[in-house]
Amino acid sequence: MSAVRGVHGVRSAMAGGADWSLQRALTVGYGVVYDYIFDRFAPYQSLSGEVLACVKAGTPADTPRRDVRVLDIGCGPGNITLLLAEAGFSALGVDPYEPLIELAREKRRAKQLANVAFQHADVATGDPRWDGAFDQVVNVHSLYAHPRPVEVLQLAWRALKPGGRGVFVNFTRRVPLAATFQAIRRRDGLGSAMRCLRWVLPNAIFEAIRRPIGPHYWPEAEFEARLRNAGFTVLDLRRTFFDDVSLLAWVRKDSDQKGG
Repeated sequence: MSAVRGVHGVRSAMAGGADWSLQRALTVGYGVVYDYIFDRFAPYQSLSGEVLACVKAGTPADTPRRDVRVLDIGCGPGNITLLLAEAGFSALGVDPYEPLIELAREKRRAKQLANVAFQHADVATGDPRWDGAFDQVVNVHSLYAHPRPVEVLQLAWRALKPGGRGVFVNFTRRVPLAATFQAIRRRDGLGSAMRCLRWVLPNAIFEAIRRPIGPHYWPEAEFEARLRNAGFTVLDLRRTFFDDVSLLAWVRKDSDQKGG
């Protein structure tokens, strides 16, 4: 789902040392919180709509959506992946944290979707079978917290067919709880400030407990440069999500040769 990475950052906290039962309990709690935020926090709804719009725009009008293979890199509990599948695309969500993949599979079964699958995998090295196998890739709010974000971009480039499109969303800065609440209250009023806590509060908690990797907050110029260095042509780069804290990049792979 799934760029700071908001609630997705909790996975790093669970990656080392906790026993399986504790990891499972944390994962279930995380999944419940994330689903609540995803369904009720307006900026998440807007962002998911932007991602879906980019995928639709990158699909030729004469191509059936079921024939369009989309790879969701760092899918977390699968919300964006499932959204793509519900829109008719054939989607594969991959994530390095297995309990989250289990949650995503449970949601897939509940929705009875045949055009979506989830795979536990290292999103930096990937699977050789992915190379050149996908028409589009998406990556939402996971790069900032990954120990090797440049390798994730390289994996995405390899996975795309020539002419394929990609959507990357990454945070540009930390979102401090108290300062953000006060700023929104002064600017937009108490009601807006209270509503923003739906995401800002759990984000602050998960950022406090996750293993300190990065964070890889990339401003516009750096984000664009890293995408170009990975081989992509940048079609659009714009601010998005809550308080414009994130950047959305829409990119294209022009050939199998970088710089070609």
